[in-house]
Amino acid sequence: MTSQPSQTLTATVEAPDRLDRFLALAFPEVSRARFQRLIAEGYVAVEGVCITETRHKLKAGQRVEAVIPPAVAAEPQPEIIPLNVVYEDKDLIIIDKPAGLVVHPGAGNETGTLVNALIAHCGDSLSGIGGVKRPGIVHRLDKDTSGLLVIAKNDAAHRGLSEQFAAHGRDGRLERAYQAIVWGAPERSRGTVSANIARSNTNRQKMAISKSEASREAVTHYEVLKTFGKPPIASLVRCVLETGRTHQIRVHMTHIGHPLLGDRVYGASFKSSLNTLSGTARDAVNTLNRQALHAGKLGFEHPRTGKALSFESPLPADMMQLLAAFTR
Repeated sequence: MTSQPSQTLTATVEAPDRLDRFLALAFPEVSRARFQRLIAEGYVAVEGVCITETRHKLKAGQRVEAVIPPAVAAEPQPEIIPLNVVYEDKDLIIIDKPAGLVVHPGAGNETGTLVNALIAHCGDSLSGIGGVKRPGIVHRLDKDTSGLLVIAKNDAAHRGLSEQFAAHGRDGRLERAYQAIVWGAPERSRGTVSANIARSNTNRQKMAISKSEASREAVTHYEVLKTFGKPPIASLVRCVLETGRTHQIRVHMTHIGHPLLGDRVYGASFKSSLNTLSGTARDAVNTLNRQALHAGKLGFEHPRTGKALSFESPLPADMMQLLAAFTR
């Protein structure tokens, strides 16, 4: 399938207005709701600065630019893609996602996604759940994060699971734990990072710590499981989410000075640290070719039976090889 190119719309403000209303009036062929989503997703800039607040006040003379990404097919097609199914019943399915697999179709990833595979595996039971672009998807993992995902197979299950994920485990039903390999080691072996997150104003593909009105609460609890070297060159950390923001663990661990190994987006400033590693460890980091993050535990209440379910996934081979290289 060939993607259509992105479209860039540009206009100059003639009189003060709020951003979403100005765009909707300037370009009536695009709905205001669509512009609100584009603003929130970082596709709109004012005088070259990314703005993610729909209520942003514009001044006369300012130049506004909106990028309209290419449309994705409304109905993803089934594709036979091998899936590691951990559990399945008539209501839901648990997948152990490998690193490199995109969860749902989007610009540049119209095919070969988990959604395409699920449609082929589950058939019509996924149709329409969570929107045609994300049938059955209740939560997601980044492309290069491995680990456990639960997918709903009917509307009732989708509603029940969505309620639990919306509560982020604060009602005791949901538990999500990750293992990450980070540079260095936090001074405290256990701790909590509580810092709001919003989309970066300078790079729409990144998230950032923020105190703006557009930011959302984000809380991560961590525990250092093992350190490597004296002083520690790296450490294995367990992270438990109290909220579920985009890139939350990656942003929070970077915020406290310990970005994930292999994270090219948030750990770029630690690239020189590769030179401090032994040849074996350095090769292992380069071979990893992704952020060292794995969703290793997922627990929730079954949306139909009410039974508490819990699943665990061992560290994948690439992260195990990285840990082994640090112990040599």
